[in-house]
Parts: sequence; structure tokens; C-alpha cells
Amino acid sequence: MSHSSYSRMIKAEAGRLGFLACGISRADFLEEEAPRLERWLRQGMHGEMAYMENHFDKRLDPRKLVPGAKSVVSLLLNYFPPARQQEGTYQVSKYAYGEDYHRVIKDKLHELLAYITTEIGQVQGRAFVDSAPVLDKAWAARSGLGWIGKNANLLTKEVGSFYFIAELILDLDLEADGPVTDHCGTCTACLDACPTQAIVQPYVVDASRCISYFTIELKNQIPSEFKGEWQDWIFGCDVCQDVCPWNRFAKPHQERRFTPQNELLEMSRGDWEELTAEAFAGLFPKSAVKRTKFDGLTRNIRFLKE
Repeated sequence: MSHSSYSRMIKAEAGRLGFLACGISRADFLEEEAPRLERWLRQGMHGEMAYMENHFDKRLDPRKLVPGAKSVVSLLLNYFPPARQQEGTYQVSKYAYGEDYHRVIKDKLHELLAYITTEIGQVQGRAFVDSAPVLDKAWAARSGLGWIGKNANLLTKEVGSFYFIAELILDLDLEADGPVTDHCGTCTACLDACPTQAIVQPYVVDASRCISYFTIELKNQIPSEFKGEWQDWIFGCDVCQDVCPWNRFAKPHQERRFTPQNELLEMSRGDWEELTAEAFAGLFPKSAVKRTKFDGLTRNIRFLKE
């Protein structure tokens, strides 16, 4: 069977498993991304995320993650919710409404990998979901799933940007797709709307100024200079995506495991401010919100309230 036939088989199975899209690129060194990543780290835009400095070579060369790798299969999984939190209350990023995406996507990736080994033969590969040194947006862009926009998110003309990105790195030679063109044009909506001016220039985000960084990654005290600039975000931030014109085409997901509890959608500011550790555990039993822990979430609420 030909490389193109294998590629079509994998894409068809990815669709059956519920992935929004699937694209393929060759497992080569990311030459263009190397100087950008080095400059971003040198300027300290990763803040206290010291892990970003580790495995520099592996981030740029998938063959160092999977010996003999020939193809990177990039996949998108929609998380745009059919219902949202009420306005005027503390906000959680839409991607964290339901079950932790790492768990959901890993299950699907393992199914896809099992399909590949069953239908194609002995194939070595690994699944990646935002938890290893892989530049997922760069690979997704290379495989034609979208372009990296001015807010540094992957964008598509069809459905915007409310989706997760994941990869299978395989030692299987597949037919590669080509990149698409940039369609941000002269739009600066994301730069203009960012509450903390974290998008320091088109296509460059200073993560150390991002609300998502402050509410999730930062373990120390939140700098007082950002007081009053957070709006209502207590876990993550969707501002630069909410204002993106391409997200007017976002469609509600069909993933049962991403369905939020009604209690989350109905929480008032008072409910959040009175949140107990027990209520937190019940509200987020399998959620990505557990990453910031109860203490982190209540710290974020206090920062907004005081």
C-alpha cells in the first residue's frame, strides 16, 4: 500500500474518533522555529516556567523523541462549549469546563495508534498532548491545519481556534501536507484587547505577562502592577480568542467528556468567593483546573476581589 493510502487511512480513522482535523508533516528539524524559541527564552518571556529551557534540541527535532521518526501526525480536537458561564461572575477558560483534555485526547491517540499498528503493521510511535517538549502549533501549521496568528494561537478559517492540538510521532513514512497561508491581514483585535498587553508585538506573546500564566503557572505572589487588569479570569484567559474574527465560525464540540457540570455554569461571584476545598473537589473532579489546586484558585479569586 502507498504512503498516500496510509495517510488517507489515518485521517479517516482520526475523523471517526472525533478529531476535528488531521494533518501530516515530515519529521525534520524545525529550522525557522529554532532562532525564535532561543530569542523568546533569552528575553525571559517564559517567566518562571523553567521547564521551557529544558530539552531545547528535542523541542526542535522529533527524531530525538522517537528514534527513526519520519512523520508527525497533528490532530485537532474541538472544545468550544455549547453553553457558557453566566456573565458578571469569575471566569474559567473554556478549555477547562469539562474533563482534563490530557486524559480525553490521550485515550483517542492510543486508539489511533492501535489502529495504525493493526491495519498497517509494526509501527513505532509516541503520543503527545501538551506534556512533552513538542512545539505543537509549529507542527500543526506545517501540516496545513491552520496558521499561527498574531496571538500565537493556531487559527483556521473554518472554525477559528478553540481546539486542542496533539501529535503522533511515527517511524512510518507518510504523504505530507503543505502549510496554508496567513489570514490575519491587518487585524489587531487580539493585540488591542489583551488586558495585560502580553502580546508585545504581532506573533509574539510574553507569557510572563499573560493572565493564563498568572492564574496557572505562577506559584509565587502575583505582581501588584497587574491589579485591576485581569477582568474576571481566575483560571486561564480567552480574551485574545474571543475577539478573533475567525472565531465567529466556532462550532460547539460533540465530546461528551468535555460537558461541564451545571453547577460550574451557574456559579455566582458569591459562590466562588465562598468556595471550600470540598466543593472545589466536587466541582472539578477530573478537570484541568486541578492543576492550579484549591489554594491557587482561591489566591486568584482574592487577587481580583481585594
